Amino acid sequence: MVNMDKDLKYKRILLKVSGEALLGEQEFGIDQKPVEMIANEIKIAHDMGAEIAVVVGGGNIFRGMKNSAKLGMDQASGDYVGMLATVMNAIALQSALRKLNVSCRVQSAIDMDKIAEPYIRFKAIRHLEKNRVVIFAAGTGNPFFTTDTAAALRASEIDAEVMLMAKNGVDGVYSDDPRTNPEAKKYERISYDDIIVKGLKVMDTASCALCKQNHIPIIVFDFAAKGSIAKILNGENLGTFVGD
Repeated sequence: MVNMDKDLKYKRILLKVSGEALLGEQEFGIDQKPVEMIANEIKIAHDMGAEIAVVVGGGNIFRGMKNSAKLGMDQASGDYVGMLATVMNAIALQSALRKLNVSCRVQSAIDMDKIAEPYIRFKAIRHLEKNRVVIFAAGTGNPFFTTDTAAALRASEIDAEVMLMAKNGVDGVYSDDPRTNPEAKKYERISYDDIIVKGLKVMDTASCALCKQNHIPIIVFDFAAKGSIAKILNGENLGTFVGD
């Protein structure tokens, strides 16, 4: 049963989902099952009354730095191809949300008006106020910036109260990769500066610094655990809290 309590801990959220989350059991592309799972989790939070914006990566289709080198492309060109991959993922997620009768808009930082709205800050905010989910695609629209940085930028622009970073199979920030190091220590709470100084790979330093500058807390959690977003909205301590 969905808790319709209007006293949510966070009213407006920015959800960052990695492209790899859409892989499922595949090695490449978009798997229907994880897309539907993500859409269902968003719907639950949406029905609770949260205003939800989403940034989705494109690593399931094309990773800029890694794939561009293999193909002999310069990094800028590779990054642009990666941005196009995020648009594909955004449209797939939009379709899954529409099947659940969740009103949704895709806004792209690269103009492609046949399939998405151009990114316009005040229009995005208006969509959120009208109870529409907004999916931000194509990163920042510029090469050399990750979708983590795009998420922090959009969170700042829409005045999000928190940035939720969904991870696959990892329930927070650890001192090392818990999948390869069983001695890795989980942090329940950590500062922005510690993320940067310790060189923790949970997000890039530019996104962390931007959230610090704009006082946006970050919660890193395991998206595979069902109902996680709803629990966070209801004030439960999940994952790792990154803040001052």
